[in-house]
Order: sequence, then structure tokens, then C-alpha cells
Amino acid sequence: MRIVVLTGMSGSGKSNALRALEDIGYYCIDNLPIRLLDKLLELFSASSGEVDKLALVIDARSLVTLKGGGDTRDLLAPGELEALPLALEATRQAGHEVSLVFLDSSPEVLARRYSETRRRHPLSADGSVQSGIAVERALLEPLQQAATTRLDTSSMSVHDLKREIQATFAGTTGNVRQLSVTVLSFGFKHGLPAEADLVLDVRFIPNPYFVEELRPLTGRDEVVAKYVLERPEAKTFLERLGPLLEFLIPQYDQEGKAYLTLAIGCTGGRHRSVALAGEIARFLAVRGIRAQVRHRDVDR
Repeated sequence: MRIVVLTGMSGSGKSNALRALEDIGYYCIDNLPIRLLDKLLELFSASSGEVDKLALVIDARSLVTLKGGGDTRDLLAPGELEALPLALEATRQAGHEVSLVFLDSSPEVLARRYSETRRRHPLSADGSVQSGIAVERALLEPLQQAATTRLDTSSMSVHDLKREIQATFAGTTGNVRQLSVTVLSFGFKHGLPAEADLVLDVRFIPNPYFVEELRPLTGRDEVVAKYVLERPEAKTFLERLGPLLEFLIPQYDQEGKAYLTLAIGCTGGRHRSVALAGEIARFLAVRGIRAQVRHRDVDR
């Protein structure tokens, strides 16, 4: 099993890093109590390979308990953090691939992030973010020393962190494509699809609806698709759309967008948009872009 343990300073981006790992197929658990690590690994080791990639966040939150209705905070067994590197080494000896990732940021950046979110630092017993940061840094020193990967996120955006995590743990040194594209056909007379990111109007193409023998058919039928796709207007449209998509999709991917819905609309959503949606999906598939086709109004 491949195991990635995320730890580090509160506010350094561990939750975002965990979501990045979830996007590439890791089973993710946030804020795991350290004393449960052994039992968790036993459970997954006995799962017959159902889970082969596991990501955990283990940090100082597991050492904090609230007293007096949540007004004060207390630390429990900080020595557990010191024992974590030994537990991870034992896990490696058992045959698992284990990475310990320590995320950090400068004190100024951490304080600013807490100020922006108005969250209370988990270790700020006196209500001071700065004192909480200092206490936490001292507690986490054993984990920082044992880390196999250290990331300073002070100058990283959420998208930068996602790219860094995925490039490190997706088993590739190149860009990790996660963008999933849906090509959605629809009819304008039924309203715009709420989920659309890009909307293209193809009502300028002659409508098969006005050809009597084509009217009861849809763009999924070969004769209708041929009628639409062989029109000069459709050919020019696809010739110009191709380079646009080749430019746009990598830009969305680079920004960390996970899903893109390209909506193709005609009047009723049964003929022109259906035929063109299928052709666009084939264009994307040839270029290695995951694309699924959905026809919202074809059966209306």
C-alpha cells in the first residue's frame, strides 16, 4: 500500500493537499488520532487490496482537548507525536511505501491566513495566534525532522500546492491531468443548463427539423449527423472551435479546475447540438482529453 501522511503547521494547506490526493485516487482521512494509526493500517491491510493508496492528516489537533465548554484548551500526550516517526518506520518495514510530508509557512503568512479566515488556532490557549504558532512549531519539530518531503507553502496558491502534491504522488513527473470534460447538448427553448461553463449556439446551422424525413429522428441517427456535419457552416465551426479548445482546456487544467462543461445549444436540443456534441467529444478523445457526452433534451 502507498501511504502519504500529511502533517505540519496549522494553516499551511494540509486540507488542500489532502483534497489534491483525493482527486488522484487516494483514500483520505483528516485529523486521524495517532493512537488509531496501527489499527487503521491493520484494517486496510486486510481489505484484500480494495484500498491501495491511503492519505492521512496527522497533526497537533489530535493532541488538543477542550475544557470548560470550549473556553480553554489543553494538550494531551504530546509524546505521541514523537512516536509517530517510529510507527511509520515500522509500517515501512511491513512492506508499505510511506511518505511523511511536512507543510510549513512563515509565521507571518500563517498569522495572516488565520486573520483572513477568522478561525482560532488550535493551540492558542491565550487566544493569541502567534503563541499558538510557536507552541505548535515546537511540538511538531520531531515530525519536521523525520519528514521525507518538506513544502513551504508561504508563496503558493491553492492551485500551486495541488500541482506540487499531484506531481509528487501521482506516479508521474509531468503534468497531472485531472480535468474531466462533459460535452452537453441542449435546446435553448428548454432553458440554459445551469452547470455550463462554456455555451456555444449552433442555431446558425440549417435545421434538420425542417426536413420531413429527418424530423422524427435525432442527431444520434447517422443520417441526421451526416446532414449536420457535412454542412459548410458546421465544418467551418468545427475547424475554428478545435484550436480554441486546444488552447482553453490546458489553461483550465493548469488552474486546477476538475470539471468543465461545454454546452452546445440548438433550438430544441434534438438534432444539430446532438450531432455536434458527439463530434466534439471525438475530437477531444483523440487528443487524450477525457470527455463524456450528455444529451439533455434529445428525448423531449
